[in-house]
Amino acid sequence: MLEAYDRGDLIAVNAHLMRTAERLHAAGCDFFVCPDNTAHIAMDAAATPFPLPGLHIADIVAQCAKADGRSCVGLLGTRWTMTGPAYPAAFARADLAFRAPGPADSEIVDRIIFEELCQGIISASARADYVRIIAALGREGCDAVALSCTEIPLLVTPEDSPLPTLDSTRLLARAAIAVALGHKPMPTWRGGRAERVRPTP
Repeated sequence: MLEAYDRGDLIAVNAHLMRTAERLHAAGCDFFVCPDNTAHIAMDAAATPFPLPGLHIADIVAQCAKADGRSCVGLLGTRWTMTGPAYPAAFARADLAFRAPGPADSEIVDRIIFEELCQGIISASARADYVRIIAALGREGCDAVALSCTEIPLLVTPEDSPLPTLDSTRLLARAAIAVALGHKPMPTWRGGRAERVRPTP
């Protein structure tokens, strides 16, 4: 789907995601989770509701940040996640400010994701770049950083980071377990930008 994202073809991305959701629905699933942060840009733009409800990863991250008493969150992810509308909308719903790195640092973050982390390369130089970028977000007023790409926590641990981390993958997994065990309500969001029930961390 990377070429579709590059073209801005969210219809093609959603068609792919819809087929997957239909298979999950046919298998008897009650709800879905998608740990791909970038995919939520497409799902937020869906014109047709998904066949089963899902947890929205950006809402989970935003609500956990709010529950932790954060006020301004730094955002790291793919170039689409850092510049797309999914996280700004979720942070706004949670009454949080956010910052993404500037263009040069955003390019570094994105390049390391695709050229190194996705290829199984974990390097000290990449970690140093991320730590520097996170520290810069801290100087801009961020009091936490969202690691909003599945691979980033492989590189940056809470011990490495100059700011407290919000690991989107782990937070989503914990929220999914809470819903599956009946400790949290079933989600109602089925794609699109309609106001959804705000999850409780």
